Amino acid sequence: MSDTKPLQVLIIEDSEFDARMLVNMLRQGDYAPAFQRVETAAELQAALQQQPWDVILADYNLPQFSAPEALKLLQASKLDLPFIVVSGGIGEDTAVALMKAGAHDYVMKGNLARLVPAVERELREAATRRARREAEAALRESEFRYRLLWETASDAVILMDTESRIRFANPAVEQVFGYKPEELIEQKLALLQPEPLQGAHLSGMRHYLLTGVKGANWRATETTGRRKDGTEFPIEVSFSDMELQGQRFFVGFVRDITERKLAEKELLENQEQFRVAREIQQRLFPKSAPDLPGYDVAGATYCAEETGGDYYDYLPMLNGCVGLVVADVTGHGVGPALLMAETRAYLRILARNREDLGDILTRINRSLAEDVDFERFVTLVLAKIDPRNHSLSYCNAGHPSGYLLDPQGNVKLRLARTGPPPGLQANLNYQSAPAITLAPGDLLLLMTDGVEEALSATNEFFGLERTLDCLRTNAHRPAREIVQALYQAVNNFVGSQMQLDDLTALVLKDTGHSS
Repeated sequence: MSDTKPLQVLIIEDSEFDARMLVNMLRQGDYAPAFQRVETAAELQAALQQQPWDVILADYNLPQFSAPEALKLLQASKLDLPFIVVSGGIGEDTAVALMKAGAHDYVMKGNLARLVPAVERELREAATRRARREAEAALRESEFRYRLLWETASDAVILMDTESRIRFANPAVEQVFGYKPEELIEQKLALLQPEPLQGAHLSGMRHYLLTGVKGANWRATETTGRRKDGTEFPIEVSFSDMELQGQRFFVGFVRDITERKLAEKELLENQEQFRVAREIQQRLFPKSAPDLPGYDVAGATYCAEETGGDYYDYLPMLNGCVGLVVADVTGHGVGPALLMAETRAYLRILARNREDLGDILTRINRSLAEDVDFERFVTLVLAKIDPRNHSLSYCNAGHPSGYLLDPQGNVKLRLARTGPPPGLQANLNYQSAPAITLAPGDLLLLMTDGVEEALSATNEFFGLERTLDCLRTNAHRPAREIVQALYQAVNNFVGSQMQLDDLTALVLKDTGHSS
């Protein structure tokens, strides 16, 4: 369309599906994005050198890379690009640490409705930063010749003399403070401050003029402003000084951060949602493992403090078969927890009435199609153990692979994806992978991505090889102890780092059966 806005987007994401979700959201926001997806530090550096970009969207966890590493590379490049983290599950502490490190915003994958407003805001602020840098350089060269740069900035820009008397104000002051620029000329800065703060800035300027020592508020500092109507609101202020026509002046850059403060408040409110979701999630887990002669089965979910979305279950099926399921829902809070409860109900009903796993997931897909969208969906792997012929069959709907090891620890079968997450396309037909015969000593692992993507203090992923090595080392132990050993290995690897995601693992051992 002619009214769409072109946008050069660099996406740091290992999932092509997730990357296209982000692009689709931008298109819905009237952008015409041209994008490139990268997964490693080398690819990011090459992309930054090859062409200019408008914005960077970064997943937090990638197999060979992470958002904090990407942010450091961007900062080292000296490019001032909006850097927005888009994650499926980072906690408040991690989000705050990213913002302090220089990230401009963060958007949860479970709430992609915030993506377009966040991009629009950061593009405006990037333009303001460019204008600010150019204005400061220009003023050092030629008095007010480049005043137009200030006049087009979205932040309020105020020029004061050494007595804190306002000599210039740009048009943005009206949006921020409610005063027209001409109303502020010759007024003292105190007019824009609550009474308890009045005078502090003038004292700071005088101290600087006498000592040359700048106070803390010369850099971006959060404080309180006062509008023309007397209302107070949160602002971020930074100052610089300059000499014009032999006189010393000070420039203040003022930003209204009301929206940022509201977002911080919303984050705190989300914590209560996480608590409620956790209660729902706990009720979904099975109370005990199934009695399946010749097999030892165990599963567990180890919850991160602020997240919730994993689920595992044992499903009674026709002809004495048992279904094993591990699932994960994007996003966190009450909504995703209810979606998982809905999926669980469909699974339990269909497992008792259908034999073919592909048929079960096809019907679940149709049922969920009206309830999920690109912002929130479920991934799951469903395996069936048939004790009549000691076979394993499975269907994987967009979930991380499971693994079947033989008694020597070799990978006998990788339970790779056989279709996309259910609910995204209503008319999909899922197919079950061909069955494989189980032998005594075989070991099956189903898990969520929280296992492989656990991060160490050096931002290294736990990864697949460590996962399989832990299984091989503990293969002689009962299934319950293998699950516990895997969690302990991940926990030791993470160390003092905060656990970012739930860890769910389900293990089945063939302990020996008669033919």
